[in-house]
Amino acid sequence: MPPATEQRVVVAQASAAEYAEEPPFDPLGIVPEYAFGATAAGCNPAYDAVRGCFAQANLDGERFGTPAWNPLADLIRPGETVLLKPNFVKQDHPRDSSGWRYVLTHGSVIRAVADYVWKAVGVDGKVVVADAPQTDSSFAQVVRVLGLDRIRDFYVGHGLDFQVVDLRPEEHDNRGGVIVRRRSLPGDPAGYVAFDLGERSEFVGHGGAGRYYGADYDEVAVNDRHRNGHHEYLISGTAIDADVVFSLPKLKTHKKAGITVSLKNLVGINGDKNWLPHHTEGSLANGGDEHPDPDVLHRIERAAAPYLRRFSRQMPGLGTLTHRAARRLGKHVFGDTEDVIRSGNWWGNDTVWRMCLDLNKALLYGNRDGTLREPIPEARKRHFVLVDGIVAGEGRGPMNPDPVAAGILVFGSHGPSVDAACAYLMGFDPERIPIVRQAFRCRHYPLAEWDWRDVRLVSDRPEWNGPLPEVADEATFHFEPHFGWKGHIERV
Repeated sequence: MPPATEQRVVVAQASAAEYAEEPPFDPLGIVPEYAFGATAAGCNPAYDAVRGCFAQANLDGERFGTPAWNPLADLIRPGETVLLKPNFVKQDHPRDSSGWRYVLTHGSVIRAVADYVWKAVGVDGKVVVADAPQTDSSFAQVVRVLGLDRIRDFYVGHGLDFQVVDLRPEEHDNRGGVIVRRRSLPGDPAGYVAFDLGERSEFVGHGGAGRYYGADYDEVAVNDRHRNGHHEYLISGTAIDADVVFSLPKLKTHKKAGITVSLKNLVGINGDKNWLPHHTEGSLANGGDEHPDPDVLHRIERAAAPYLRRFSRQMPGLGTLTHRAARRLGKHVFGDTEDVIRSGNWWGNDTVWRMCLDLNKALLYGNRDGTLREPIPEARKRHFVLVDGIVAGEGRGPMNPDPVAAGILVFGSHGPSVDAACAYLMGFDPERIPIVRQAFRCRHYPLAEWDWRDVRLVSDRPEWNGPLPEVADEATFHFEPHFGWKGHIERV
C-alpha cells in the first residue's frame, strides 16, 4: 500500500454516542451491500459509522451504494484468514456495572467489521476473533456481555467459519489483588511462536536487565527472557498464521503507556505475559522507572513486596492469605494504586513502550519458524485498524476509566499513524507519548517511514480534515489523562 494511503487516517462520526443493545447487532434500514438478508429495527450507530469509515476512505468508491460494494476487496483477498483483534482486557468496571462499554471493544463494532470482512474473503475464508485478556479476566463473561456467542451462532448458521478464541494458556482467580487460584486453559489452538529480537529489539541500550517486572509474581521469568543480548517474546500462532490482522482497539487512556490504541492492543497476541517487561524496578536515580521520586514509605513497600509475592506463589494457602492481609493493610499505609503512583504507572515509564513496539515488530515481520522477514515495508503483514471511540475512556484507564461520549470511529491501514491521530484528537501531543513518538523512530525493523506530523485526517467533520498538526486545538477533545501522566502529555 503506498505511503500516501497509509498516512491517511479516517475519522467518522457515529449518529449517536451509544451502542445497539440486541446482539447479533444487525444493521438498521436499507444497506444495499448487506449479504445476510433482513436488517433490524432500532438504532445501530456503530454499523453506520463503520460503513461511513470505509466510504470516506473511498474503498471501492465507484460501487458504493450498490449491492456489489465490497470496500475491503482491495485489502483482503477471497479465501484468506483474518484475525479480528479487539480489546478484551476485563469484563467489568470497578465502579460502574455498565462500565464495560467504555473498557471493551463493543460487539456491535466487531459485528459490523466482520460483515465487511466476510464480503471480502467469501465463503472459503475464515474469521477469528481472538485476544489474551488479563489473566484474572473471565473470557466466558467477556463473550457473554459483548454478545459474541450470538454473533458466532449467526455466522455459523450461515455456513461460515467464524471462531472466538481465548489465546491465554492460564486463567487466574484474583481476590483483593492477590491470585488465589490458577487454571490451565487449552490456549491458542495454533500454538505459539517464540521470537528473539536480539539486537533488533527496542530494549537494546536500555539498562534495566535483571530488574524488569512482568505481569505475575515470577520476576525470574521476565528477566530470563531479556538479558545477555536476548529479547524474547511468545506470540500467538493464530496471529502469525493469519493473512491479515484487523485490530479493533478501544480508545482509552492508559496508566503505563499514556494511551492504549492499536500499538498497545497487540499485547493481547502474546502467549505468556511473564515474557513482557512492564516496568523497571527502582527509581530514576538508579535507572528504574517504577516511581518518579520514592519516599521512605514507598521504599519499604517495594522491599517487602517481592517476599510477599514469592511466599504467595510458593505457599498457595497460607502465603495467599498472608499476602491478601498485607495488601489490605498496605492500602491504608501506602495508598491504593488507583490513587497513588506505583509500578511504572506514570509518564516516566521507559519500559512498556519498548515491549509494545517489539510485539508490533514480531507480528508484522514474524514468520512461523520464529525468523523475521526482510526489514522493508513491503514485507510487513497486512494490518488494519479500526478504533472504537463511540464511548471512550479517560482518566484511570485502561480498566477504571471514566466515560467520554466521543461518538467516533477511527480507521487506517497503518497502526502508528492511527495512534498519532487518536492521541491528537484526544487532546494530547503525540511527541510527548513515547509509544507513539518512538513508533516512528524504530532503529531496526521500522514500523513507519515518515513522521507523525505527516499524518492526514479525512473526516465527515470539516474541521477534522488536513495534516494532523493543522487541526485546531479547539476542534479536538480534551481527555483527562491518567493522574500519573497529567501535566505531561497534553498539548501546550
